[in-house]
Amino acid sequence: MSAYKDKDARINGIKDQIRVVPNFPKPGIMFQDITTLLLKPKEFKDTIDMFVERYKGKNISVVAGIEARGFIFGPPIALAIGAKFVPLRKPKKLPGKVISEEYILEYGRDCLEMHVGAVESAERALVVDDLIATGGTLCAAINLLERVGAEVVECACVIELPDLKGRERLNGKPLYVLVESH
Repeated sequence: MSAYKDKDARINGIKDQIRVVPNFPKPGIMFQDITTLLLKPKEFKDTIDMFVERYKGKNISVVAGIEARGFIFGPPIALAIGAKFVPLRKPKKLPGKVISEEYILEYGRDCLEMHVGAVESAERALVVDDLIATGGTLCAAINLLERVGAEVVECACVIELPDLKGRERLNGKPLYVLVESH
């Protein structure tokens, strides 16, 4: 499911504020820079509002944000829908006991961690990030939450790079995005 297919009038404004930076952080990468979106209060608010409109009343108790840009979009969504926010962090960033999920990237391995006890069995979770490319990070977040017994209701991203087929790696888990970039 994608907002851009619904032809919401706010989508063009949001898309227009996302800067594409060629060859960053390495040659051949077309970096989708959401920091320019954050500089525009109306479009930034429209972004949050569109997610809130979708998830309000869905009995979601956990919004899990993926480091780092999921920390920008996740907390305001969580507050607006009455859910707690749980950060999913890179290794050794959370104090205390954590549960970890390692995953493979196109250029190596990485890991997400979450505090033990932050999410309980049978809680309904939404996973939030700025972008889905190959889907590896979202898959790791889903696995981490499901390992503690949470029901991942959906994943939500501002941007999808559909040519990288990340959606296909989610094993049928619903994904909601606002804009596509090719």
